[in-house]
Amino acid sequence: MTPTQLFFREPDAVLGLINSRSDTRGRLRRGVLCLLPACVIVFAGFQRRWMSDDGHIYVRTVRQILAGNGPVFNAGERAEASTGTLWQWLLVLAGLPGIDIARAAMYGGLLLTAAGFAFASLGAMRLYADKAVLPLGCLVLLALPPVWDFATSGLETGLATCWIAGAWLLLVTRPDSLSTCVVLGLGPLVRPDLALVTAVFLVAQWLLAQPSRRATFGGLGAALALPAAYEIFRIGYYGQLMPLPGVTKEASHSLWGRGFGYLADFTEPYLLWVPALFLLAALLPTAATRRDVASLVPALAPIVAGLLCWVYVIKVGGDFMHGRMFLPGLLLMVLPVFLVPVTRAWTIAVTGVGIWAVACASLLRIPYEGHIGPDGVADERGVYVRQNATPHPLHHGFANYPSYLAYERLVRDADHAETPTLLLAKTSVTANSPGVTGVWNTLGFSGTVVPLDGAALDPIGLAYPLAAHSERLDARVGHDKRLPDAWIFADRGRGPLPAGLDPAGVAAARRALDCGALAELRAATRDPMTPGRFLRNAAGVWERTSFRFPNDPVRAERQLCGGR
Repeated sequence: MTPTQLFFREPDAVLGLINSRSDTRGRLRRGVLCLLPACVIVFAGFQRRWMSDDGHIYVRTVRQILAGNGPVFNAGERAEASTGTLWQWLLVLAGLPGIDIARAAMYGGLLLTAAGFAFASLGAMRLYADKAVLPLGCLVLLALPPVWDFATSGLETGLATCWIAGAWLLLVTRPDSLSTCVVLGLGPLVRPDLALVTAVFLVAQWLLAQPSRRATFGGLGAALALPAAYEIFRIGYYGQLMPLPGVTKEASHSLWGRGFGYLADFTEPYLLWVPALFLLAALLPTAATRRDVASLVPALAPIVAGLLCWVYVIKVGGDFMHGRMFLPGLLLMVLPVFLVPVTRAWTIAVTGVGIWAVACASLLRIPYEGHIGPDGVADERGVYVRQNATPHPLHHGFANYPSYLAYERLVRDADHAETPTLLLAKTSVTANSPGVTGVWNTLGFSGTVVPLDGAALDPIGLAYPLAAHSERLDARVGHDKRLPDAWIFADRGRGPLPAGLDPAGVAAARRALDCGALAELRAATRDPMTPGRFLRNAAGVWERTSFRFPNDPVRAERQLCGGR
């Protein structure tokens, strides 16, 4: 359009054209700002890309599914080693075309994390009615090294980020949609503890939509259909109420002291109280001025859900990976201020948090970087970078660790010999089942080197039901089960006893394995899956999930077998 043509247009038309161009530029600026946090986390996550050993636990289960052995870690024993159910099945889809599963887990987690940051930005923009915005909450996340680390890692953290932010976006934009109910209900399938988020978000959705009684029950049914269906499958197929790591780590117990130590391990090195003060100082006056449900509920719901997630993590004693279990809750709590409108109060907050973010990203680190801290919490990525002598460990080789190399060599030699072999500590004995049965604490590594027709066992119990149901010890968090070798030999070995094992202990363990709840546990996980077995598993699931037995075989025999 020439200047002359523009001059002779009607004044309203000219004004409309100017406003249209201004709106286009504004939408473009908002779109760039919306995508910028996602681009930054992709860059930071890619620079620190890696695969954790626990990520390789998922990989073995996915390989078993693709090999036709079902969703198990070891063929012939139904154990649910994957905490993130939905993540496991997404990796199955990724593995169908023949893509390397570990690589798919690493890069898939990064893409899902980026998608989550984009969803969070969109939700914040819609929450503030597409006003001009500044980055705030996203600066808190982008400044923290644990966020960079767990953008990959092969674990379900990326999927959790994507689901949390995506569910909140739907809560903000489509609270009255049935599809929103379905998405909100996926929390327990992403991680069992995210059921807390599902519950809070469903209440928030009800408050926003104010549906009829019939619509309420319909929405609740849509939300719970998939999680309930999978829970029915879980209790019948595995005979447990939760994934096996939840049994191993005693997800229903309370270890508040250890949990507060885990909180301090995360918050103190990065001075997280600094951005918290700026956020509270700006958020409280803003929240006080809001009276309408449509704006207050979407802002409060993720904060409440995030606080509940943190309380739960503290209650169960935290985790052994630095910061990891607090990341979903932190994301939830900063969602309402992920981006904020341009006001004086928010601009001051952005300035203060921005200065902290630069200092945090460039200077602040945990004191045990690259190692395991004095309380048993690890810089998990740093540990595997150091142990594998590579900045981006994917398929772990532990090149500088002779014990790992020796174990891999023993597995390979036993597999080539084609004789039933139980690798117990540094001893090879005859196994009572075909193939190689390897016992190693680092389960993901063991699951990688042990063939799928063998068994990779861990005395901690992440994938070994017998160990998972043993008594808890006073040990490192996440590693406080340790099944003695006497039990493993009694369960999996035959022939002469290896040196160092007490014959009386092995004999007592063998008798206890055939008694009471312990015999039922083995039957529930190893008997052929039939309709009758499915129903028996379901009928006894409460008692089986709560069952624990003493580590001492003699005491266990006395307790389980009575006078036998």
